This record gives sequence, C-alpha cells and structure tokens, in this order.
Amino acid sequence: MDFSDSFRIVNLAVGIIMVLGGISQFFHLGFQSIIIGAYVLVFGLAVALLEFQIPPQVSRYASFMFSFVGRGIFYIFVGSILLNNGALRIIAGSVIGLIGVAYVALEFVPSIEPPANMREADAGWGAEQV
Repeated sequence: MDFSDSFRIVNLAVGIIMVLGGISQFFHLGFQSIIIGAYVLVFGLAVALLEFQIPPQVSRYASFMFSFVGRGIFYIFVGSILLNNGALRIIAGSVIGLIGVAYVALEFVPSIEPPANMREADAGWGAEQV
C-alpha cells in the first residue's frame, strides 16, 4: 500500500507542531527554555523542509531520518523535550511522542513501506560513497 501522501501530511503536521512548541518555549523566560525552544524550532523547520527537498548533507549526517525507527525515535526525543510547563507544550509533546511511537511500530509492519522521500538515503549503515 502507498501511504506517501498521508506520511507527508503527518510529517508536515509534526514539523508545524514542533515549530509552535519551540516558539511556546520562549514565553517561559529562562536560559534553558530559550535554548530548548531554539533547538525544537530548528528541528521543526528541518522536519517540515525535508518533505519538500532533501539536501545531500542530510542523507549523510542525519540518515536516521530516512527510516521509520530513526524518525520515530527522533520524534519521541523531541516530544519528550517539550513535555514541561504548560498544557499546550504537554499536548504538543504528547502528540509528537505518540506519532514517534507509531512510526517505530510501523517499522515492524511489512505491508507498509516508507514513502519515497524516506527511502532516498537508504544505502545502509556505513555505505558511504567515495
């Protein structure tokens, strides 16, 4: 089955939620909140932009974004970062984390293949081209 459009929409939604969660971190003034907000904001922009164009450096340095397990663990990580102070951040972190858990589970469903933009860098671990 081909769920490429569904995965693209979900990844864009996660990117938007990350950006909004990152922006919401700035309202709780403090050094740690500002740093976390900046990271989550950049991560959200990167996730959203990966749905439109994949720079060659991403497939080399962030190859985990091209598998269900890698992307799922990344989403769980970012979701757990957002789980603090405030209902909106807890909701955003929970949604991102649950989508991450779903992505990890999808790795073990053989009938569902990753979308094309998640397969482009699938050369295997350590398969650098010289």
